[in-house]
Amino acid sequence: MAADTEPPADDALLREVYDDLRDLAARHLSRERAGHTLQPTALAHEAWLRMSVQRAGPPPERSAFLAAASTTIRRVLVDHARARGAAKRGGDAQRVEAELVTEDGARAVDLMALDDALGELATLQPRQARVVELRFFGGLGGDEVAEVLGVSPRTVDNDWRVARAWLAARLADGPA
Repeated sequence: MAADTEPPADDALLREVYDDLRDLAARHLSRERAGHTLQPTALAHEAWLRMSVQRAGPPPERSAFLAAASTTIRRVLVDHARARGAAKRGGDAQRVEAELVTEDGARAVDLMALDDALGELATLQPRQARVVELRFFGGLGGDEVAEVLGVSPRTVDNDWRVARAWLAARLADGPA
C-alpha cells in the first residue's frame, strides 16, 4: 500500500536534509533580534511540518528543497511576528527586526515591513524578489541561487545588488 511507503520516504528525506534545514534556520535566526522566542530547532521543525503537509510527489533535489525551505521559513517567521503583534494589539507591540546588509552596511529592519516590501518587489521584479528570498531567508550562495533559478551567477549578483538597493530605499521611505 502506498500509504505504508510514504512515511519512510519522508523520514529518509528528513534525515538527509535535517542538518541543512536546521543550519538554514540558525543562519536566519542569527540575523533576528536578540532574545527571539523561536529557536533554530523549533523553526526547522515548524518549517518541516508545513512543507510536509504541502509536499506531494518524489522528494525534491537539495537546491529545490532549500529554495522551498527558505520560503517556508520566511512565512513561519512572519507569521510568528504577526502573532506576537496580535497578542499585544492595542498595547506596546514590539517590532520584530532582521538585519539587511546593503552597500552602506548592515542595518536593522522590521521583519514585517521587509516582508511587505519584498511582496511589492515581487510584483515589480519577481526574479529579484526570489533572489532576495533565497539569499536572505534561505541563506543560499550566489551559485546555489543561480542553479535554483536557472540563470547565471552574474545575473544573480546583479539582481541581488539592485534588489538590496531597492529594498533599502523602500524601507527608508516607508509605505507610499
